[in-house]
Amino acid sequence: MTGAAVDSVPTDGRTLIRGPSNVGKTRLTAAALGRHLDRSGPNGVAVLEFAPEIQVGERLVGGRLERFIDVPQDVWVGKIEARAPRLEGETEAESLAIAAANATAAEQIMAAMPARPRALFINDATIPFQHPSSRPAYWLSQWKHAEVAICNAYRGNELGGGSISNRERNVQGRLESWATTVIELD
Repeated sequence: MTGAAVDSVPTDGRTLIRGPSNVGKTRLTAAALGRHLDRSGPNGVAVLEFAPEIQVGERLVGGRLERFIDVPQDVWVGKIEARAPRLEGETEAESLAIAAANATAAEQIMAAMPARPRALFINDATIPFQHPSSRPAYWLSQWKHAEVAICNAYRGNELGGGSISNRERNVQGRLESWATTVIELD
């Protein structure tokens, strides 16, 4: 589907919103967060913000939820200053070093997240898992306890290949198995 209405996002269970760059994944996740806050309030809500923002020519790649929603102070927010490994690294080694730094920062944020949030919203969910040192199986097992968990993730080919892309495809498969609903944007 091209674009999607916030009503297409379930209000319970685990939802994965995926697609290539600039198709509305973050905007839809922010709208779902806003809808959840309007219905249930901020109590027990956690946000994991992993999206980098990088300008490539005239196009912004990545983007934070705060571009589309003012998150109330009562919501727990864990945010890293993520970088885009495939766009910023000039070599495979540099890209892996950036991915390792993202994974380390994300691991610290996820460990600091309140245990068993009632609602969890994750922007750019594959960023923490692009490096082999990451633990996607562990974190997916932790995230499944939320009554509602909505995440988005890049899925496409326009950012190139290499080991980071291979790892990301593997994590995509894990996210797809974890999710009760998958919304594909293109």
